Amino acid sequence: MTSNSRTEISRRTIVTGSVLAAAMASAPAAAQAGVPRQSPTGVALVRNRLTLPSGIATGDVTSDSAVLWSRASGAGRMTAVLRAVNDGGGILRGRGAFERTLRGPRATQASDFTAKIHAGNLPSNTRFALEISFEDDGGAAGETVRGTFRTAPDAGTYHGKGRTGGTGNGGDVPSSSAQSFVWTGDTAGQGWGINEEIGGMRGYRAMHQTRPDFFIHSGDTVYADGPLAETVVEKDGQVWRNLVTEEVSKVAETLTEFRGRHRYNSMDANMRAMFADVPVVANWDDHETTNNWYPGEILDDPRYTVRDVNTLAARGRQAWQENMPIADSAALWRPGTFDDAGQYQPARIYRKVSRGPQLDIFCLDMRTFKSPNTDGKEQYATSILGQEQADWLIREVSASKATWKVIAADLPLGIIVPDGAVNQESLANRDPGAPLGRELEIAGVLSAFKRNRVKNVVWLTADVHYCAAHHYSPERAAFTDFDPFWEFVAGPIAAGSFGPNAMDGTFGPEVVFSRAGRFPGESPRGGENQFFGHVQLDEETFTVSLRNANGATVFSKVLNPER
Repeated sequence: MTSNSRTEISRRTIVTGSVLAAAMASAPAAAQAGVPRQSPTGVALVRNRLTLPSGIATGDVTSDSAVLWSRASGAGRMTAVLRAVNDGGGILRGRGAFERTLRGPRATQASDFTAKIHAGNLPSNTRFALEISFEDDGGAAGETVRGTFRTAPDAGTYHGKGRTGGTGNGGDVPSSSAQSFVWTGDTAGQGWGINEEIGGMRGYRAMHQTRPDFFIHSGDTVYADGPLAETVVEKDGQVWRNLVTEEVSKVAETLTEFRGRHRYNSMDANMRAMFADVPVVANWDDHETTNNWYPGEILDDPRYTVRDVNTLAARGRQAWQENMPIADSAALWRPGTFDDAGQYQPARIYRKVSRGPQLDIFCLDMRTFKSPNTDGKEQYATSILGQEQADWLIREVSASKATWKVIAADLPLGIIVPDGAVNQESLANRDPGAPLGRELEIAGVLSAFKRNRVKNVVWLTADVHYCAAHHYSPERAAFTDFDPFWEFVAGPIAAGSFGPNAMDGTFGPEVVFSRAGRFPGESPRGGENQFFGHVQLDEETFTVSLRNANGATVFSKVLNPER
């Protein structure tokens, strides 16, 4: 395989660094960072300072809390400093002043040197300057990486009036319920990784430039089943040049390889910059493990020596939870709650993230409880959420006082997503008649929303690698016991483009808009067929725009709330 010298040097450097990191991970923690190196004469040399090679991130930010995340280069204790600032970055004094230092857990080999802190009791609608560093076992402070985030409005904030927030000059202006966010999915898929010749994953830069208050990653945060080659010849003859590491050169099977997928994506400067400034609300889907997987599956794929999907999923899930700033009790450390000996335990992914009086987000897990992929035409209900999650969704959405209820789903509702010639990956089953199989579970959810008089539900998803706006209505449907609602689809952000797919008529979808790539698997090079969604939430309206990776809006829709 040929390559120019620039790419070859870059590749060798990264692979060497990856091998070195793996060697360090197998060494005792004290040997990595906590003990000064010794010269041949026994005189101590300069201590290796801990760095933050994957940057920093915040996640699941509410009106009074945030999850703070980072990964250290070796063993050490995480420290975070929070300061309230105005929108220009100046530290607030007087009434709006807030400063806190939080000492978190020790990052160890057991967590791939990742660590999280749950910061609670924060003032609402306040912008914070954030500093994260790690202190080694000898007490020496390491590199400091800086970022920012804003907490959500609180329940007393409405129509620009309410409790005083930390915005503006000195925090003495009324807070506002206005906020914005972006969403998308599918990062580094179909062989298209980080290409520095085109500026890396530019879709992340385009999202960052909208200055959103948070980001919903709708799944396929990594492609553990998609090896990356150093060069790929595109359909038009151009040569795509990937950065590569040892862990991304094959399908992920070991925990180290799954972790390496997350490390790889964080090498992109655009992603690191956005995650430092924009809180993440993360879903997972199939490619964090392997394509179209379901619990209990046994793979028939010669690329794998580990064929048991449950084993792969447990490893993929651990790596995902280590690397996502998700607010679950098993993956967090709170002072006085978990000690340094705490080990990873799988925890519930589905959750509610409250974003003030105008917005609640309900993050689904449409993978963990999924029934086997069949043709989807069973006369009885099969699972895509599982009974416990479906009951939770009905209960929490029905009880929500927020104007808008966003359901962040990792799979679409009415889009047909095949898994082979006959089987189906999502819930649509190619039959436009009465609900069958997995459709029965979703029909029960939609029917309960109507029965409980839930208004202003919007479904957001990615998965299918194109963008679309769907309106669902009982007037067009075989199943009619539900209220009309919208579903918006946006992706991929840095993967191959596909679609558009056919629709299933059971719930009466109308394709109001869709845009897909020019051909299946089209690269992200031009950016025109990579997509994300943007929502501007003002005092009343919910404005959705679908945009490409160059930042251009291709569709928009203003939703007004029903009362």
